[in-house]
Amino acid sequence: MSGSTFGKNFTVTTWGESHGAALGAVVDGCPAGIELSEEDIQVYLDRRKPGQSDFATKRNESDTVKILSGVFDGKTTGTPISLMVENTSQISKDYSDIKDVFRPGHADYGFYAKYGIRDYRGGGRSSGRETIGRVAAGAIALKILKEKGIDICAYVTKIGDIEIDRAAFDKDEIRRNPLCMPDRNAFEKASDYLKGLMEEKDSSGALVECVITGVPAGIGEPVFDKLDARLAYAIMSIGAVKGVEIGDGFDVVSKRGSENNDEFFMSDGTVKKKTNHSGGILGGISDGDDIVIRAAVKPTPSIYRKQSTVNESGDEIDIEIKGRHDPIVAPRAVVVVEAMAALTIADYIIR
Repeated sequence: MSGSTFGKNFTVTTWGESHGAALGAVVDGCPAGIELSEEDIQVYLDRRKPGQSDFATKRNESDTVKILSGVFDGKTTGTPISLMVENTSQISKDYSDIKDVFRPGHADYGFYAKYGIRDYRGGGRSSGRETIGRVAAGAIALKILKEKGIDICAYVTKIGDIEIDRAAFDKDEIRRNPLCMPDRNAFEKASDYLKGLMEEKDSSGALVECVITGVPAGIGEPVFDKLDARLAYAIMSIGAVKGVEIGDGFDVVSKRGSENNDEFFMSDGTVKKKTNHSGGILGGISDGDDIVIRAAVKPTPSIYRKQSTVNESGDEIDIEIKGRHDPIVAPRAVVVVEAMAALTIADYIIR
């Protein structure tokens, strides 16, 4: 299987399966001399681990990271950094009844069609648990960027048809509620909505927004390696993401040029913009403003309702999925979006 490595100079290769012995990542191209500990990485893994609320899978994993190489006396050595998280709570028997069945909304059929074999225990490499390696590696990238004055913050802005009020935006609220919404009122409405869906054995999609501040103008390339193209590629590689937009995104369809253009002005000898419809990127290169990305995250495909499907023998059957599943993916995907954005920016910075 190819396609498990991301980046050009700052590269990350993730490995492992949902129900295997462990998962992890190998980070290559990290500069030497950066202070790094397992605690630096664990704080981000704790944000994505399961079992932390009524809206997350009850799989009970500590997701404790181990640094196996690339760090000596608390500092990176410039050699590959190998990171590992052991699986300790996999219950593979939950999947034994559906081992020959293609689950609706999952990658089962695609894997079977391509390889002729698939890991039915939680989806193997297509499981959301694969993102452990991304987040662990992203924690290193985030530390590199922080030293450069670059900050990345993601949060959920919409669940179903419940959207945050921008006037009530509270950054501190993101970490105070399990849905990572920066608006307490929207969180409470979304909570009631999700509880109702759980009673109906259903799930919900959501919108995640990510803002990157502190990126200087001039980062990126103008043709195939555009900064926005690489960011979209990075975010779209997250399994549950079905759409990505930068700045005003799809809203530009209904705008005029006079509405969409960001006018420039001078401030203390620096070129600034009056607005940020571009989302911080013009012509594939950063323009010095905040970079704004949004990701559409699909509803959790593993729902407890009876659904129609097909098995490997070609029989049309009904399926009822068991196990431990999130009624919504997006809150745990927030830190994954931050990690992929950080890996992208760090790769450009190191270039």
